[in-house]
Amino acid sequence: MPDRTPTPTAATAKYIFVTGGVTSSLGKGIISASLAKLLQARGFRVTIQKFDPYINIDPGTLNPYEHGECYVTDDGAETDLDLGHYERFLNVPTSQANNVTTGRIYDHVITKEREGAYLGKTVQVVPHITDEIKRRMLLLGQTGQFDVVITEIGGSIGDIESLPFVESVRQLRWDLPENSSLVIHLTLLPYLKAAGELKTKPTQHSVRDLRSAGLQPDILVCRSEYPIPAEMRRKIALFCNVNINSVIESLDADSIYSVPLLMLKEHLDERVIKKLKLQGGAAQPDLDVWKDFLGRLKNPTEEVTIALVGKYVELPDAYKSIIEAFVHAGAQNECKVTVRSIQSDHLSAENVAQQLHGVDGVLVAPGFGERGFEGKIAAVKYVRENNIPFFGICLGMQVAVVEFGRHVLGLAEASSTEMNPQTPHPVIAMMEEQKTVTLKGGTMRLGAYDCELRRNSKAAKAYGRNHISERHRHRYEFNNEYLKQYEAAGMIPSGLNPDTGLVEVVELANHPWFVAGQFHPELKSTVQNPHPLFVRFVKAAIQYRKG
Repeated sequence: MPDRTPTPTAATAKYIFVTGGVTSSLGKGIISASLAKLLQARGFRVTIQKFDPYINIDPGTLNPYEHGECYVTDDGAETDLDLGHYERFLNVPTSQANNVTTGRIYDHVITKEREGAYLGKTVQVVPHITDEIKRRMLLLGQTGQFDVVITEIGGSIGDIESLPFVESVRQLRWDLPENSSLVIHLTLLPYLKAAGELKTKPTQHSVRDLRSAGLQPDILVCRSEYPIPAEMRRKIALFCNVNINSVIESLDADSIYSVPLLMLKEHLDERVIKKLKLQGGAAQPDLDVWKDFLGRLKNPTEEVTIALVGKYVELPDAYKSIIEAFVHAGAQNECKVTVRSIQSDHLSAENVAQQLHGVDGVLVAPGFGERGFEGKIAAVKYVRENNIPFFGICLGMQVAVVEFGRHVLGLAEASSTEMNPQTPHPVIAMMEEQKTVTLKGGTMRLGAYDCELRRNSKAAKAYGRNHISERHRHRYEFNNEYLKQYEAAGMIPSGLNPDTGLVEVVELANHPWFVAGQFHPELKSTVQNPHPLFVRFVKAAIQYRKG
């Protein structure tokens, strides 16, 4: 066997690769984020990246029912929703480099081939595709900003789409210096009710498939509904060729935020530190802030019900960041926030009072397209007239503007040109520079933009400052030709983009809490820093409930 020689491009960072088997949706993202949190709490600089096996360049054009929400980073990347978990756990921003798809890999390689970069060679999956995957897997580690890079491989072992990624990891483990990488494999131990026991065979088969692809897992994380007996751990260790103390139990948790403490109890971070020979970290992770958050989350003194009005409510992951932002804001207020999802298709002027009965606040969610638009209009009109706390996000702000135009300003046919291109009152209209764009992907205002808040406005009081930066994902804007008319009638443009003058926040002066933003505040809410607009909205809901 040839000597193991480090690749010349390898950095000093350590690399952890997380794969999954048996079934999808086992929680690779949560395990990755939990491990990262434990390592970060010991003083290590950690980042996480997600490699997705689908052919789309990014999730930007995917239906939320297909893939859940599209998470947007500060640099404008449209990414997988798992990056939201990474940021919420670590409180560290991610970027385009943290999410790579098969489509992006192939797009890069094919473009290079067309440019003649391969000098006439036959371009193949191995080595050209795998070399590009390996290059991107190492990028973050080569910046010098991180001690550990965790790479989550999307899909399940055995999927044909994931094979190039698995092969790339196999090659990288040979290229990198010894003790510089390890593989964590997440599997399922199903419980058979008729037999009354957990079964290890699916895990054995999954590890066999992984090994047949050339990868031997260093650590097994076994999802289970019941505790794993010591004898079963020994069996798994024996048949899967891992140390018994590297068989980690991952029980179903009451909250995803409990998982880091469960992994701490199972010594997952200790096993990783020992196997990677990581130096310089604290003897124990500092999780005081995390435990304080969990204490407030699990011991609320208040309770409110918030209506989430949207068009994708059948799939909770479609509004994942909003749901989690309510968890963070609820804990900050020591309040249990129950989110009642309401399909905007089913709302009308006739049934809105009945549908929203008993709620303490209403959030109108983001979205694209005409479906459900009029239902959202009905919801906004009801909360505006009945002084119920309201929070609008992106399309939710546009709906608030249209509703105000119709029912307060008397512009009966006011609309967004997205919904009605022929409207005589386009109070929401497309950005001028976008009118000539025909491609769907990457054509919107994406990423972080600055915003100046009006002094003493509701938004400014919530943030505690006047200059903010928030993430965007949209193509339509408030039409400033109507700005003076709206302000004179009581809808205040309390947030403006300092460079373009575009309206970023609107609010009603004579309403307890009626605030709507063109941006997506939920994308910046984390355990450590709950978003101030969500915190203040929940507080307004508590006050409303108390009368």
